[in-house]
Amino acid sequence: MRKFILSSILAAFAATPALAEELVLYTSQPNADAQQTVDAFMAEYPDVKVTWVRDGTTKVMAKLQAEIAAGDVRPDLLLIADMVTLEGLKQSGQLQPYKSDAANAYDPALYDGEGYYYSTKLITTGIVYNAGAEFKPTSWQDLAKPDMKGMIAMPSPLYSGAALIHLATLTGDEALGWDYYQALAKNEARAQGGNGGTFKAVASGEKPYGVVVDYLAIRSKAKGSPVEFVFPEEGVSYVTEPVAILKSAKNVDAARKFVDFLLSDKGQDLVLSQGYIPAKNGAAVPEGFPERSKIKLMNFDPASALANAEANRSRFAEMFGAQ
Repeated sequence: MRKFILSSILAAFAATPALAEELVLYTSQPNADAQQTVDAFMAEYPDVKVTWVRDGTTKVMAKLQAEIAAGDVRPDLLLIADMVTLEGLKQSGQLQPYKSDAANAYDPALYDGEGYYYSTKLITTGIVYNAGAEFKPTSWQDLAKPDMKGMIAMPSPLYSGAALIHLATLTGDEALGWDYYQALAKNEARAQGGNGGTFKAVASGEKPYGVVVDYLAIRSKAKGSPVEFVFPEEGVSYVTEPVAILKSAKNVDAARKFVDFLLSDKGQDLVLSQGYIPAKNGAAVPEGFPERSKIKLMNFDPASALANAEANRSRFAEMFGAQ
């Protein structure tokens, strides 16, 4: 009888499925994108259960910093808007490196050389103009021409993270620099709010020209909005929605699988299906975008942008006022 009971217990344990690995993700992706990303990963790795928390990058970072201060860091992974934020976490010792073999297919400018974070997509900033505008710009310098006075809207780097990275990129360019922003200020460019408000001003005809992220204008044009989008000849600034593993991660193996998945062909195909430019070299692009090889990325150094962030904000505020 005892033998029967013991064998029954062992059989029951054998029949019980193994507990799934658990992975906690903090992300600033839109809700629908985050759900698609997690679902696609779990379809590829059914033995990993992903729990995710979504909010804007600023709020995600505030939550994480509070957890760090309390000594109770919850996430294994971060998938948030920009490399500058992750560079800050790297420098403060909150991330751990992982050298993914998949990075070989990526431009070295799009990931940390020590393996602390990897870009997953490209969201570039370029010029949008109303289809009724007489002049068709092709260059950043076109917006600095005197006859553009009072015609330009752009997001403020005091409000928008992408605009702050755009500022760091253009002011770091030898041919543009702070003189370019001085010319925009002289042209009374309206710099306030985020990309959404800027786009609405151009689409409505309130301002003929604007500076916005690519997908906002290109998707809207496809839906009938009277706008055109330009990838300026000097190149574009960009944010990349990078992924990183926390130093305190409880499930490092599963976290590495998640990083590899995002960088894989399947992960990059998902980015494409969501309407963004995949970060991987040679990948296809969404409808309405130029070929990936024709999109020129301007030089950008996350460490330098991080070091100069406050000084850049202050100098911009002096030029444009706290709009």
